[in-house]
Amino acid sequence: MPHYDFFCHACQKTFSKILTIAEHGKEKIKCPHCGSNKVEQRWADFFAVTSKKSA
Repeated sequence: MPHYDFFCHACQKTFSKILTIAEHGKEKIKCPHCGSNKVEQRWADFFAVTSKKSA
């Protein structure tokens, strides 16, 4: 499942959530620290695990 990073403008803290794409599209994200919904999604690192080795 995708991992999303957020920044809360109310308490100035960052947090992460793991959401399905469907949840991300319809869920209103709230800050787990203060409960505010004034959050902004930030860019997160992405990596993929494959079975092939690169040359």
